[in-house]
Amino acid sequence: MADHLEASVTLPSDPASVSAARAHAVGALAGWGLPPDAELCDTVRLIVSELATNAVQHTFGQSPTFTVDVVLVREERVHIGVTDSHPRFPKRLPAAVQQDNGRGLVIIRWLTAECGGRLRIRPTREGGKTVAVELPWPGAAPGRPAETVIAAAPQEP
Repeated sequence: MADHLEASVTLPSDPASVSAARAHAVGALAGWGLPPDAELCDTVRLIVSELATNAVQHTFGQSPTFTVDVVLVREERVHIGVTDSHPRFPKRLPAAVQQDNGRGLVIIRWLTAECGGRLRIRPTREGGKTVAVELPWPGAAPGRPAETVIAAAPQEP
């Protein structure tokens, strides 16, 4: 297998695109030999679902599309990134027990840490942001401990 495999799709910022984002990510993993019932597929499916939902719901019409990138590096790590053109970084919200939303980033952080991965949020050159998760590929040697990195967020007016 190649040292570096990539799969990318740009979708409209529409709720119907969330399922297409999930299918894209899981399809890429399957194409790289990961069985669809593997635990990593379930984790990636949930992470992509949460990130795509955030890109659709929280860009307030300022990002007409979002891009989902899935990258496999040397069968050691898989990177999942969701990029939109809205400049505001996600904020961690206190999630009340009865609240129907607002827990996506908490779920993503928990899943990432549980897998021994990393979460990064960084600005794009175009003024948007990418929320990226790096997870170990099944069978890869253990790597760095889990961490969360949030790059300097643009200041709100």
